[in-house]
Amino acid sequence: ELADDSDAEGAIADAVAELWSRGASGGILVFLPGEREIRDAARVLGGRFPDAEILPLYSRLASSAQDLVFLPARKPRIVLATNVAETSLTVPGIRYVIDTGTARISRFAPRTGVQQLHIEPVSQASANQRAGRCGRLGPGTCIRLYAADDFAARPAFTDPEIKRANLAGVLLQMAALGLGRIETFPWVDAPEGRHVAEATRVLEMLGAFDERGMLTPLGRELARLPLDPRIGRIALAGRGTPVETEVFVLAAALSVQDPHEVPADAPDAAREKHAQWRHRRSDFLSLLLLWQRFRQWSASASNRQLRRLCREHFVSFLRLEEWEAVYHQICELLGSRTATSAPNWTAESLEAVYAPIHQALLA
Repeated sequence: ELADDSDAEGAIADAVAELWSRGASGGILVFLPGEREIRDAARVLGGRFPDAEILPLYSRLASSAQDLVFLPARKPRIVLATNVAETSLTVPGIRYVIDTGTARISRFAPRTGVQQLHIEPVSQASANQRAGRCGRLGPGTCIRLYAADDFAARPAFTDPEIKRANLAGVLLQMAALGLGRIETFPWVDAPEGRHVAEATRVLEMLGAFDERGMLTPLGRELARLPLDPRIGRIALAGRGTPVETEVFVLAAALSVQDPHEVPADAPDAAREKHAQWRHRRSDFLSLLLLWQRFRQWSASASNRQLRRLCREHFVSFLRLEEWEAVYHQICELLGSRTATSAPNWTAESLEAVYAPIHQALLA
């Protein structure tokens, strides 16, 4: 049993030692709540088991590093994973699971208006799903680092997302589709009233709802965009202005995961490459300079060369492609011509339009 969070790495190492003392053969999958916990556990396990192959697995990890878990193991393997390995993918060769019993759960905080990730105990259903990952090849063993009465006291299932998410986009789409009031909609699990009130306030602030809670023409335009309403409002604020392209690129960037990658084994090399487009004054202007660099690469490189350039500069090719696809969608839906060539931005030229770009972001 895990005495407290500070001893998690030691408890995991003890569980690994117990399994191997029994003559265990096959991979060990360890469930941890996040990247930081994975790095801490990897450091401790590497010291105690120098002959083991220790592989991290989480969604922000570079695809080349994720692919390592699917290659044949050359020596005893320990995979340290977030709940991405719970249902999203199956790690081959796993015969043993060590479960810390926690995960980072996304919840919307109405008081601050921000979606937050908190470390929470997983539900019984999630715990059973984790245990099932070691039964794919035959009989397996799962060691839970928490007590049986702790497990019994946990909720049977994880809260449905409708109870944890920002509802502004849901309310906007319901209004655009004419589905009636949210209070009378026949939900399987009804959202909380305070979340509905906060989402309504956000939509009124953006100008998507009027004071009677009715959809406005601006709200109808927002509902057409494949974006969070707040990010859609940024795109509309930039439309028809001299910085339309810059704002559309940033609205797309805010809709996808950050393409920058900082691997644990090469943080200095990654930051050195990222500094090539880092703007001294604004992370948003840095993103624009990265966009320009990617478009320059795309114009002169084959698909294979482009992937190699992304690897060498520690950026994700797939996320950059997704960013580009969302940008084209925004341009198409808002009646703008998409630029086919790389823009001619410099740090100085972007500095000159700092104010209108950031005013659109503040909309």
